Amino acid sequence: MSMVDAHRPTHEELLAFKGKTLRTSDLLAMFGTRVRNHQTVPMIQEALHEVGLDTRPSFTTCGLSTEMLVVAKSLFTATEDEAEEEVLPGTLPQQSFKIGDVPSARSGVESVNSSDLLSTATHRMRQKNFSQLPVIDGLADLKGVITWDSIAARYERGEVPTLASAMVRDDLPLAEVHHELFTRLPELQRCGYLLVRENNGTFAGIITGADITARFHTLAQPFFLVGEIEFRIRRCLAPKLAGDPVRALGRRYQSGDFAQLMFGDYVKLLATDQQDARLAQLADTNWASLGWTGVDRAQFVAQLDRVRTIRNKIAHFDEQPLTEQQTNELYQFSGLLKQLL
Repeated sequence: MSMVDAHRPTHEELLAFKGKTLRTSDLLAMFGTRVRNHQTVPMIQEALHEVGLDTRPSFTTCGLSTEMLVVAKSLFTATEDEAEEEVLPGTLPQQSFKIGDVPSARSGVESVNSSDLLSTATHRMRQKNFSQLPVIDGLADLKGVITWDSIAARYERGEVPTLASAMVRDDLPLAEVHHELFTRLPELQRCGYLLVRENNGTFAGIITGADITARFHTLAQPFFLVGEIEFRIRRCLAPKLAGDPVRALGRRYQSGDFAQLMFGDYVKLLATDQQDARLAQLADTNWASLGWTGVDRAQFVAQLDRVRTIRNKIAHFDEQPLTEQQTNELYQFSGLLKQLL
């Protein structure tokens, strides 16, 4: 039994929250987890739906500190397909980005004590290629920060600096894990770093400009890749499949507008292994209308479905970054679509 299964609340415990509010993080904690991913999100959704409950806004995309209302599932009009996708193509989840979401904010902070020699600090800075080094006694008593600039300033004054005299003590860039990241970026740009504290006051890590660059690349690259794929797949499919093929997917698509489709619908338009014989026959017709004689249909649809899964992982802000294989999958599929345009 997994840790999540071991912490799964009873039906009675879940029903007790009907009509009440709770934070997203508290809901996750009830199931013994702190993260939302491809395992925990479906499991929590299933548990809520078993007792006829859901949350507003959806726990899958809102911030961890957001207060949600637990409501009867019948109040929602979304279809099963919409619930699976959660995020419509071309949109992003409305979730604020916190200081604590940057990995280095909670990965520990290198420091020296106020009783150490300046040479101890400079040796550590050279060894680790640091531009700054906090001076902290214990876990939370910040005395100051040593920087190469603060040391140089003392020499420029004709002094022989010590750790105490070279420390920067005023207007230090401090942040807490629950602070919103984007409001602190100007300070990070000005100072070059942010010292990060947990809610209990202890220092948890440090964020530098390099950390933001790395985090932005990790987060933004998949979003841009998926956006590029959605744009290209619409250009590939819409000219041939808008209209009747779209209307065949269900009553909510009676306008025949291809722009209404979600990513899972792309798979339905082309999939070979559908249980509905009518849809399977229509998918055969749809594929033939594309005229892609040099493309293997089964492989194309299988890759399209894998991309759909990766897209949902990204859309739900899974805290685990994509694997190299998943990122390559996005690049490869985007490249294939580019050749088909």
